[in-house]
Amino acid sequence: MLPLRDTHGRTATDLRVSLTDRCNLRCNYCMPAEGLDWLPTEQVLTDDEVVRLIGIATERLGVEEVRFTGGEPLVRRGLVDIVARTAALEHRPEISLTTNALGLAHTAAALAEAGLDRVNASLDTIDRDTFATITRRDRLGDVLAGLAAARDVGLGPIKVNAVLLRGVNDDQAADLLGWCVQEGYHLRFIEQMPLDAQHAWHRDEMITAEEIFRILEKEFVLTPHGEPRGSAPAELFDVDGGPATVGVIASVTRPFCGDCDRVRLTADGQIRNCLFARQESDLRTPMRAGASDDELAELWVRAMAPKLPGHGIDDVSFLQPARPMSAIGG
Repeated sequence: MLPLRDTHGRTATDLRVSLTDRCNLRCNYCMPAEGLDWLPTEQVLTDDEVVRLIGIATERLGVEEVRFTGGEPLVRRGLVDIVARTAALEHRPEISLTTNALGLAHTAAALAEAGLDRVNASLDTIDRDTFATITRRDRLGDVLAGLAAARDVGLGPIKVNAVLLRGVNDDQAADLLGWCVQEGYHLRFIEQMPLDAQHAWHRDEMITAEEIFRILEKEFVLTPHGEPRGSAPAELFDVDGGPATVGVIASVTRPFCGDCDRVRLTADGQIRNCLFARQESDLRTPMRAGASDDELAELWVRAMAPKLPGHGIDDVSFLQPARPMSAIGG
């Protein structure tokens, strides 16, 4: 076993696998309304290539968790089969999915049967008009139906990830939390990060963790959750004494880089050792040229070693990655 360890002593055991850069929503803090080119099909890893690399990660490199992301992973036709083959690996990882839940009502049962363990869903509001404004699609009902279907087939705990946008949905944060508590979903608010395709992110427009706390504490009593956070990105708080919790992922103002245990594989076979990395390491080309599993594992280990100590958003020299979140994977 070759651990994916960097020079700062961190070991990656959580692999995020982007299955596509395509998405069936157009959230305005992530993508432009039109004009974003998708990866050519021939550049995207095949199902067999995805499963092979996951197998190398789990059986040779110590990866224990695999999360499928996008774009929107539900638009990947082979998703159910990829999940089933991942679940059948000798060193079976925990398998999760980050999704907008748009097609989840039709696929939740098949995914659960294939071996998916749980779902993370992106949902910034439960107001239909606001949802349409943010996503540029009037599909809130389909998303809510997808979440309910995932819950009904046991894909929990279901985590809901929300981004607050100033003047758009920041006045709805308490309503969203109340609804999640009622439905049994675990809500996590995420500070907006500089990963939009438009490169329009400005820190002074971002709603910070401190603002999120102030908004929520107008209607709820929040107390720190007792369990240690570990490498999890969310700071957890009990809501009105529990058992319900709410999390805040303060990637910008309270970075947790020192405890990071994640590595990312893009849909076109590039290793990213950090979400904000400006360099990638190519596994697709050597794999298609006939590299062995041992050789690919060694390339992967080398890709992790130079991981920077932090994302550097506060540094004056910080440059946003060329790839947006939709192409990197969550």
